[in-house]
Amino acid sequence: MSRSPSPSSLSFGPVDCGSPMGLGDADPYILESFKPIETNMSYEVPTDRAYPINTPPQDRPVRLYCDGIYDLVHYGHMRALEQAKKSFPNVYLLVGMCNDLDTHTRKGKTVMTDNERYESMRHCRWVDEVITDAPWIITQEFLDQHKIDYVCHDDLPYASAESDDVYAFVKAQGRFLPTQRTDGVSTSDLITRIVRDYDKYLRRNLERGMSPKELNISFLKEQELNLQKHVSGIREQIKKNIRGTREDLIGELEDLKAELRHTKLFWEDRRQDFIRGFSSMFGSQVNKFFGRKRRALENRSDTPQSPSSNKRSRQSLATTGSRLSDEASSDPTGQ
Repeated sequence: MSRSPSPSSLSFGPVDCGSPMGLGDADPYILESFKPIETNMSYEVPTDRAYPINTPPQDRPVRLYCDGIYDLVHYGHMRALEQAKKSFPNVYLLVGMCNDLDTHTRKGKTVMTDNERYESMRHCRWVDEVITDAPWIITQEFLDQHKIDYVCHDDLPYASAESDDVYAFVKAQGRFLPTQRTDGVSTSDLITRIVRDYDKYLRRNLERGMSPKELNISFLKEQELNLQKHVSGIREQIKKNIRGTREDLIGELEDLKAELRHTKLFWEDRRQDFIRGFSSMFGSQVNKFFGRKRRALENRSDTPQSPSSNKRSRQSLATTGSRLSDEASSDPTGQ
């Protein structure tokens, strides 16, 4: 994949050196966070490195090569490519990207497929050519095939199963040009952020119409997410309108109090009905029974009784009460 030269090599009038098309760098927040990278207008190379760096050609574009996985492309990737593109006044930048087979075997699973990663990089304004299925470790044959003058990468040792530093071979030839790594962002950081906020992203996709099956979640997980959404909505509503929420809560409490009062009155009315029903069911027989017993006790009050006689009287009273209760149950009319 190749394309026409980058806009940085064309003339469109006054253009800020940090943005070949004059876009983006006018944002004060961007300027404050990342100062524009200036194009090196000379062909000088760093001399303070532990490895030699060859003098670049000046009669043609300097062919620079950057390789990587470039999964979930972010501004850290873009800043490294921008540095490479602006290393010399005239640069042709090639980007090599490893395929899924090598990447998954050596580094782990990617989020994007290799074709998605290739296509994403093809749209980067700093890149002139994308090399697909790039080798994991650069060889002499690969350098010669693509006429590469320099390989660009941050100069920290990059280890693999075959070597403690896959770029050691290139450094020994004087064909390694270092770039500065952007701290604070990486593909691993982005994946960690997604994993940390996993439930939020699940809710986001459910709200956009994706099914639980597509998201590979269970019915219980879906209900849990719906509950989280409901609770989150209540919190947001409270934050947006504390006063209104307070009034709503007071109104709900008043409604609850009214409901409790209504319930209390209802059961008080029912209590009177229960008493009247009980009286109609048992009243006549109970009154007759206790009337007879009261008269019997009055008649016997003058006659002394032994303790055993009193005990028999109490047992008789209990037996009579039980019998009356059984009769009332079999005859609800009380007749």
